[in-house]
Amino acid sequence: MGLLALGTALDWPQAKKRANQVRNWGIEQLLANWQRAKGKERDALLWGDEVEYLVVAVDDEAKKARLSLAQAEILKSLAQDEALWKAGTSSGQHDGEEPPHFHPEFGRFMLEATPGRPWGIDFKDLLKVESNMKWRRVVAKSHMAPNEYPITLTTFPRLGTKDDYIRPYYPPSGPALRSQFVPDEIANPHIRFPTLAANIRSRRGRKVELNVPVFKDKNTPQPFKDPTINYNLHNWPEDDDVRNGAAKDDHVYMDAMAFGMGSCCLQITFQAKNMTEGRKLYDQLSPLGPILLALTAATPIYKGFLVDTDVRWNQISNAVDDRTREELGEVPLQNDRWRIPKSRYASNSTYISQDPRLRKEYLDPDLTVDEDIKKRLMDDGMDELLATHFAHLFIRDPLVIFSEDLEKLDLNKADHFENLQSTNWQHMRFKPPPPEKDDIGWRVEFRSMEIQMTDFENAAFSIFIVLITRAILSFNLNFYIPIQRTTENMETAHARNAVLDRKFYFRKDPFSSHSPRRHQHSSNGSAISSAASSACNTPPPSPPLGPVESEYDFMTIEDIVNGSTDGTFPGLIPLVESYLNSVNVDVETRCSLARYLDLIRKRANGTLWTGAKWIREFVTSHSAYKQDSVVSEEICYDLVKAVDEMSVKEGRNGTIGWELLTGPGR
Repeated sequence: MGLLALGTALDWPQAKKRANQVRNWGIEQLLANWQRAKGKERDALLWGDEVEYLVVAVDDEAKKARLSLAQAEILKSLAQDEALWKAGTSSGQHDGEEPPHFHPEFGRFMLEATPGRPWGIDFKDLLKVESNMKWRRVVAKSHMAPNEYPITLTTFPRLGTKDDYIRPYYPPSGPALRSQFVPDEIANPHIRFPTLAANIRSRRGRKVELNVPVFKDKNTPQPFKDPTINYNLHNWPEDDDVRNGAAKDDHVYMDAMAFGMGSCCLQITFQAKNMTEGRKLYDQLSPLGPILLALTAATPIYKGFLVDTDVRWNQISNAVDDRTREELGEVPLQNDRWRIPKSRYASNSTYISQDPRLRKEYLDPDLTVDEDIKKRLMDDGMDELLATHFAHLFIRDPLVIFSEDLEKLDLNKADHFENLQSTNWQHMRFKPPPPEKDDIGWRVEFRSMEIQMTDFENAAFSIFIVLITRAILSFNLNFYIPIQRTTENMETAHARNAVLDRKFYFRKDPFSSHSPRRHQHSSNGSAISSAASSACNTPPPSPPLGPVESEYDFMTIEDIVNGSTDGTFPGLIPLVESYLNSVNVDVETRCSLARYLDLIRKRANGTLWTGAKWIREFVTSHSAYKQDSVVSEEICYDLVKAVDEMSVKEGRNGTIGWELLTGPGR
């Protein structure tokens, strides 16, 4: 969730004129904050999870499931409850915990929930996560209508279809999205969201384009031409897009931000001990992003059709892609400054840790950087790696600018910095402490995971990532691979059943301590001889490193998670178990944590299905399915009911039966 400031938002022609001012002021705020906070230390790691829900209204009589646009009313009711708790007039605690926080999201059919306060590293905190997530679901449901349910599906299966898939119903189109499938009313009405959608479209020069390959079943038309498209619309100039080839054959076509930012995910934010530790976590978690994306795959349906991908990532990327044709490389550069290889929602493109094991070969050779901004940052003392990171983020334009914020620069705020920072949606985010809050340190956000259908799964993946960070820091693990390989891995994660059928680039030796040869230099620039180095009691230089390609290999996710059968890679789960052994966890806690690690282990070896496979099998085995890739209203209703039933069963039993995730029939 980005900034929800209030004010007079500028449309794109006006915002474009003030973009450089916002960029420059954002850099000045960053520098002022960096100078204040670069030495900030925290006593221990804190972390928090973010769970997102779809609010679905179920009509059992008509056997229909629809998205409910009741976000504002639900949040208002939840806020009143939280205020009563703070005033001491509510019993809104759960095992002594503070009530959870609920937040708005892009869609008026979405809610975000976080724990009442950050989790600590204490193992007892880890064991509270699942029950807290279940409690959040119960709290959310208690503020909804009797027929409304908080469902943890990544996307609503029939978002954007021709039927009345939303309540209340609004016809498609509107001045912000200009979509032929969804109305503007589907988005949160806060001025940030319609302005964000409109300015992305306006800056881009046309509507966003999402084309997802359709899953070709026995009776799927060949070629498949998306039957929901109206080629005869003339409401807006952008309606010409489909007549000019925006929609591809054999793909499901979508044309609005809602199809991406209307997706739900599971995100984890870590507060590091200090900036150095935060930068290390940012780098070492980066190669894990695609692996966890594939492990949590849960998105096999778009706009009422089964698709031939399993995850949401690229659809969100395309839904907020504001690049012009020049920046995309479709026409020669004339008005824009550079070509930009990725959307502003993409896998990250930088490493930032001053780790001696970081080789220049790992960095992206094609990284686009604003050199003027990089120089400004370095002139004020920021090191090159971190300056490069922010100078890369700031190649983007600010999309939502409030005129009231342009009157005076306040170096004790971070609004202009966050304007750019919060609209660079990369799979890792490095977050400086907010200047106005002394109790918050340097944070790292892990953003690639898909939301899971049950709280047990969401807790398991949250706990797993936390334990991975502990193993990284305790064992000084090294997961570096070239940035380009992580980018390729993100694409691989989209493949249907990638968790079992595809291989991913991953580092072979996580204990590698070799670092690039670093020469000392005298005042005249000449290298000090090795003899002189020895005389100064400095360690001898490391042996020459081999080619970077020898450091990583193609591995299955089972190899990466559970360890390779030939013993060449230890596996993430065994590394976590070694960490638990090293800190002498008591038997009871160890057994409790083992339940969560077992889910990850079995997901990696295929014993437990991904959510994407479970949903796909549910649809294709449904009696109403006609082997034509269509997910009908009847199937959608039954699917929503089944997912809700699964979470209710889990809550009632206090755990989840493995059988719930190993087949569609329960």
